[in-house]
Amino acid sequence: MRTIYKSGCTFLLAGVLWSYSPITLAQTPAPTPGSSSPGAGLPGTPAGSSFSGSVPSKPVPGVIPLSLQEAIDRGLKQNLGLLLSNTDIRSARGQRWEQLSALLPHAEVAPYVATSKINLGELGLVSLGALTVPASVGPFSYFDSRATVTQSVFDWKAINATRAASQSVKSAEYSYKDARDLVVLAVGFVYLQAIADEARVETSEAQVKTAQALFDQANDQVNSGTSPAIDGLRAKVELQTRQQQLIQARNDLAIQKLTVARVIGLAPGQQFELTDKSPYQPIAGITVDEALKRAYDSRSDYKSAMAEVRAAQLFRRAATAGYLPSLSFNADYGAAGSHPSTATQVYDVRGTLNIPIFQGGSVHGDVLQADARLEQSRDRLDNLRAQIDSDIRTALLNLQSSEEQVNVARSNIDLSEETLVQSRDRFTAGVTDTVEVVQSQEAVAAAHEQYISSLYSYNYAKISLARALGMAEAGVKEYFKGR
Repeated sequence: MRTIYKSGCTFLLAGVLWSYSPITLAQTPAPTPGSSSPGAGLPGTPAGSSFSGSVPSKPVPGVIPLSLQEAIDRGLKQNLGLLLSNTDIRSARGQRWEQLSALLPHAEVAPYVATSKINLGELGLVSLGALTVPASVGPFSYFDSRATVTQSVFDWKAINATRAASQSVKSAEYSYKDARDLVVLAVGFVYLQAIADEARVETSEAQVKTAQALFDQANDQVNSGTSPAIDGLRAKVELQTRQQQLIQARNDLAIQKLTVARVIGLAPGQQFELTDKSPYQPIAGITVDEALKRAYDSRSDYKSAMAEVRAAQLFRRAATAGYLPSLSFNADYGAAGSHPSTATQVYDVRGTLNIPIFQGGSVHGDVLQADARLEQSRDRLDNLRAQIDSDIRTALLNLQSSEEQVNVARSNIDLSEETLVQSRDRFTAGVTDTVEVVQSQEAVAAAHEQYISSLYSYNYAKISLARALGMAEAGVKEYFKGR
């Protein structure tokens, strides 16, 4: 048995692993309440986004109370977009281990026993001159049992690919944190809209009662002959109009509550009631420069995009490293012979230097693809930086505008209700007809709708600002405390 021995050395190369898998979902301003059907879409997420769905939890008997914070907590556990983002982290870690595998040692044991008998005629060996060749030889046996270890000593391409995969893991982790902010934004959007719809139901009910009282009053005066019949007809039309609005408001609220349940993962058919209302709570002002600094320091999607750029840079280094030589180490040790009982010790140790000479353009192709990926990641980062600037400015403008609208709407409610009282008094005194009273009722309804819409916009603007700053979870607790 001949033993071959070639000296070599082994190194174990591994590094700290990062990640990459960004979710760059731009924030959009809140839609005007009442401008679309409830649950038509979530701001900051594309149509059909996974953040609009969830994995339902188990049903709970009875009607459960649900505050804004409780809805957010449920969304952070059950929302589909967040669950998928969490699996993206595991996927990125799996890809990292695949890249790291090229640098880690590989060991295997593959023992085998074989018995063979060879037909020499099949091989063309019939005779050798005067020497007669037998038709077959054997049977004879083989036995070999070895443990084999393979280790990369130096492979610059594999090293950079592993570092790039590490950035991928880090990016996926940042994307998961950003997904949590998006869940808060989505839950806040549907919950606040449900509160607004609930307020519209209450307002519509009050308007129906007012219209009913006016109709009864007008009908009495028509029957007594002090008012013409047209006054009774106007009052009835106004009553039925308000009844129609109440029916629509109740339907909108029921549909919006279904949307809330879908986003936060309540069981299908689960009954719940909204415990929070929409109070007006001013927040401390913040300048644009301060907000931008906080956003660039805190936004997880921005950090994810920066990790993506670093990963793309490392992938390019890995691509160009395809031109460089690599060094590997291989060793095996075991026993071999014709039978396990007669086997003797064998081993083989070798080091291999692989020097690429011509790769058929494959390395050049890898470099071109890596350049394109790097350019795309840089463009996305620049775009996201500009988007963050736009998000901050938009949120601050919406906050200031909606705050002023709330104050004006409050004043309009007081003025319109006072006007309605005076109009009803004038109608009772016979000074005017129901036209003036109906117009006053419509002014009261419009004032209440403006107040509900402006209050919804203001509260949603606060959540949007928290999201734009990259602190949605903490922002909700800060901006909506003491409700």
